[in-house]
This record gives sequence, C-alpha cells and structure tokens, in this order.
Amino acid sequence: MLRALGGIERLGNRLPHPFWLFVILSAALALASWGLAAAGVSAVNPATSKTVAVKNLLSADGVRMMVGDAIENFTSFPPLGTILVVMLGVAVAERSGLLAAVLRSGVSKVSPRWVTFALAFTGMVAHVASDAAYVVLIPLGALAFRAVGRSPVLGVVVAFVSVSAGYDASPLVTPVDAILSGLTTAAAHTVDPAYVVTPLANYFFSLASSLVLAATITLVTEKLLARRAEALPADEDAEALKDDLGELALRPEERRGLRAALLTLVVFVAAVVLAVLPSGSPLRGEGGSIVRSPLLTSIAVFLALAFLAAGWAYGRAAGTVTSGRDVPAFMAHGMRELAPILVLFFAISQFLAYFRWSGIGEVLAIDGAGLLKSAGVTGPVVFLGILAVVTVINLVVTSGSAQWALVGPVFVPMLMLLDIPPEYTQALYRIADSCTNAITPMSPYFVMALGFLQRYRRSAGIGTLASMTVPLSLTLLVVWTVLFFVFWWLGLPLGPGAPVR
Repeated sequence: MLRALGGIERLGNRLPHPFWLFVILSAALALASWGLAAAGVSAVNPATSKTVAVKNLLSADGVRMMVGDAIENFTSFPPLGTILVVMLGVAVAERSGLLAAVLRSGVSKVSPRWVTFALAFTGMVAHVASDAAYVVLIPLGALAFRAVGRSPVLGVVVAFVSVSAGYDASPLVTPVDAILSGLTTAAAHTVDPAYVVTPLANYFFSLASSLVLAATITLVTEKLLARRAEALPADEDAEALKDDLGELALRPEERRGLRAALLTLVVFVAAVVLAVLPSGSPLRGEGGSIVRSPLLTSIAVFLALAFLAAGWAYGRAAGTVTSGRDVPAFMAHGMRELAPILVLFFAISQFLAYFRWSGIGEVLAIDGAGLLKSAGVTGPVVFLGILAVVTVINLVVTSGSAQWALVGPVFVPMLMLLDIPPEYTQALYRIADSCTNAITPMSPYFVMALGFLQRYRRSAGIGTLASMTVPLSLTLLVVWTVLFFVFWWLGLPLGPGAPVR
C-alpha cells in the first residue's frame, strides 16, 4: 500500500498545475482537430439526423474563433457568474465567523456515544464552506474527540474523511453545486442547447447521501478504526489539551450571534416562501411552475442573500461586524480568495469552447453511445465504467471542477444519447470524485490532515493516515454507489425538477 501511494505521489507530482494542464490539452486538441478534420472524421447525430464533422481549430476560421471569442468564452462560462454571486454571500458568513461558529457548535456538546456521527454529519454540513471546511473541522474533530476522552487521532481521521470523501454530499446547497451544475449545463449543450442543470439538480440525492455516509463513517469507525486508534495513542500534552478545549467552546457573544443568524434565516426563508405562494408571483415560471422558475434557475442569488443576511445578523450580534463597511470588505476578501479558481476557469473555458467548436466532443459522444448500444451495454454497466474511470483519474487530478471540465464534455452528451439525463451523470461523478480524495497524497488537504495528525502523534506518516482512510474511502464508495442504484431503480428524482428514468 505504501509503495502504491508513493507511486501515485510521484506520478501526480509530475503533472503540471491545472492551468497549464488545460493549456497543454488545448494545444493537443488543436493538433487532434487538424488530423481528424484532414481524415474527414464525422458522425450522424441520432437526435437531429444531422452529420457532425470535426472542424480544424488551426484553420482560418478556427484561429479567428480562438482569438476573437476568447473574452466571450470566459465571461459566458456557466459556473463563473454563479460562483461569484454565491461567494459574495458566503464570504460575509465566513469572515463574520458564522460558519466556524456553526461547525464548532455542532461538535462541542455531544456525548461520547454520538460524537462520531455528530462529527461526520457536521462534516457534511461543512461543505457549504467549500475548502475552508478542512481548515476549520479537522482540528475541531481532534478537539471534540479529546474532549470526550477519545483519541484525537481518530477525531482527525473522521473529520478529514467526512469533509474529503464525502465532499459532494451535503444537506445544504453548496458552492460546489453551483460549479458542477454550470459545467454540466455547458456539456449538455452539445446535445441540447436549451438544457439547464440547476444547482438543486442533485439535492435530494445529496441530502440522502449525507445521512447515509455519516452513518457509514460512524459504523466503520466504531467497528474497525477505533481498534486501530487504540494502538496509536496520542502523545501527551496537557497544556495543548487545555488550550484546545478552550478553543472548542462557544463564547456568549458567539451563541448570541448564532441565535440572531438562525432567526434571520427563518425570516428570510419565510419571506421567500410567501413571495412565491401567489400563482402570479414573478418568482414562478411559465404557467405558474415552480420547478422551472426564477426561484430555482436563479437559486444562486437567493443563496447569496441567505448567507449575507445570516452572516450580517451573526456579526452584528457577536460584534464581528461593526459597520456597513465591513460587508463589502468581507466580500472583497472572498473575491480575492477566488482568484486561483478564476485563473483556472479562464483556461478551462477556452478549452471547453475549443472542444465544442471543433465537434470532437460530439463525435466522441455519438460514436461512444453507438458503440455501447451495439454492444448491448445497459445503464448499470455504463455507470460502473464511469465510476471506475473517474475514481482512477481523481487519484492524480484532485481539482473537482478541473476534472469534471475534462470528462464531463464526453460523458454527459454520451449518456444523453443513451437517454440518461445529465443529472444522473453528474451524480455519478460526485461519487467517484469524492471517495478517493481521502487516500491520495496528491490532495493538499491530505498533507494538511497529516500535519494535524502529527500534532497528536509525532511519528505518524503517510502510511499512518492511509491505513485509516483507505477502509473508510472504499466502504463509502461501495455504499454510495448502492444508494445511487436505489435512486435509479426506484425512479426517484435526484433533485427538484430533475427528470427520472
């Protein structure tokens, strides 16, 4: 196992930064389009009966598109506006201290019997804070376990796996939902230019997943990993314990802030519900529909407002927001933290635009779907194949948005041609993208979790962490896949407005 992990680490270290990876892929795509166009490669789209031929990106028209449409390719990139708007609100909630207080309150007063499930489920809720969940919850997991007399080593592992291996499961709508739905929408446009995948497309599945995964983590931890942790006692440090427990407890002003945030959130939700109740409400869609309405298609705006209102209320009550000037300052800080993602989005948006214009993605999807149909391959077999491919890729390409931008333009239209809605393909991706996050040394948060582990067990290494995360990750992969098939076979909707089989 250690040798395999070392090989993954060495292979991953040879990969360039995701930005350069997509630049290289764009160059390779241009060369491939030249060769395929010269060979006259084409396919007939069964949905439209039109012939789709590969177009040469290095032709005069291709060069004009790459240069002339570069800005439009970026500004019209579906996830761009969504993530910017959502993060305006999330930044206020985070910088005011609301998100950290919510996570701490979730694990601060739990009995030893329920601490594992409470921490695991808090990890699912923590996904609303995106990558900040790692920074907040991993140390708090150690503190929570130590506070009830259990191994902080086990607390680090449970918190890390809950956030990483369950990254795409949450009882709340998260920024990840906004990013993935935008990328899925862009990929679906290869087959149906009018198709829209909303951030709520997988909500029911994600909600069920958060409960099932939290229970699974609890079962594996208590029945298997707890014994392993007993053989890895934490290094004694009484002073650190004293300081840690002090950090875990909420101060009076923080509790006051949480009450204010909860009240504000209840009022906000009630106001939205009242606004959408009238049949002629502008928040309803055509014919009074709620499923295809501005309320759901523009859910990013309402999410941002909810986070903003709750963060403002918390900050005013807790004393972390002293004036109206703090709000735009918090928003600006959130935008600065998005800078690396925006840089990556520029490279991804150009690659996807080239991929779409060249027609290679559509030809691959048509030929791939035709091959699967002629071979008589059924949905479940296709699903397992996609899970296997994405799981392996995720060991070396740990950026969820980058990976989905890479494989989504092929998988989504290919399965659409097999009459499998994009929402199901996206749900499959969420499973495979999450479960191996906790076992790959290529993840920066694997290294961070190891650092926290070494705080309590100085001799811990990659093997120490992997020996406890591998059983959890593999079990979660199996259980989560079974849950997906339950939704598929029973014809349950994955989210509001999502089509069923």
